[in-house]
Amino acid sequence: MSVSALPVALLAGFVSFLAPCVLPLVPGYLSTVSAVDAEKLGQPGNARRVVVASLPFVLGFTAFFVLLGIGAALVGGRLFNDQFLLEKVAGFVLVVFGLAFMGLLPWPERLLGAGLVAGARSRGSRVLLGGAFAACAAPCIGPVLAALLVLAGSSSTVAQGALLLGVYSLGLAIPFVLAGAVFSRAMGAFRWLRDHYRAIQVGGGAIMVALGLLLFFGRFYVLRISVNRVLERVGLDGVF
Repeated sequence: MSVSALPVALLAGFVSFLAPCVLPLVPGYLSTVSAVDAEKLGQPGNARRVVVASLPFVLGFTAFFVLLGIGAALVGGRLFNDQFLLEKVAGFVLVVFGLAFMGLLPWPERLLGAGLVAGARSRGSRVLLGGAFAACAAPCIGPVLAALLVLAGSSSTVAQGALLLGVYSLGLAIPFVLAGAVFSRAMGAFRWLRDHYRAIQVGGGAIMVALGLLLFFGRFYVLRISVNRVLERVGLDGVF
């Protein structure tokens, strides 16, 4: 999978942050990792403490997702020696997950395994808490995450699969850290986006379906060419 999939992964991470089962829990996680009361998160003087304390948490869920990406790439490479067949299967599965994200197919929309979070919290490890958060949220953000894992599974190398999920984690981490830095303003904007989450679901699901169709019909190179042209225009064509 080329660099063309990275913007999709970044956007997918941000969409996962806005999920109804994730966004409402952000104040509680920020409060837990920083030991700052939730009602004091937006007060002057607390921003630096909250941001610094949230970094190990971010590292925890990033490690979890990157490991999933590595696993997906390894499984995809072992099950399918034929890259053409792999992209066909990946495209079909991606279309299914896109329809599920749009709400046209059933999918659970709640956190699971809350005991993992409680166990990590009792150990006092922010890194473990981040990993537990990722494990519990995975079923809820499943269609988006699963779509990224499908793309990772169709990657030509394990490193590409890891990178894809690393960028996904970055898309999830940026708004989380931003919420810690400017809590009141950031959460106000995120709540507005949450109120329009249905439109995000339809748009995001349509993107997944489009990517799946490009893969299935062997036209993913069209996206690669488009992204490369954009990178050339902004002077980043030699970066990747």
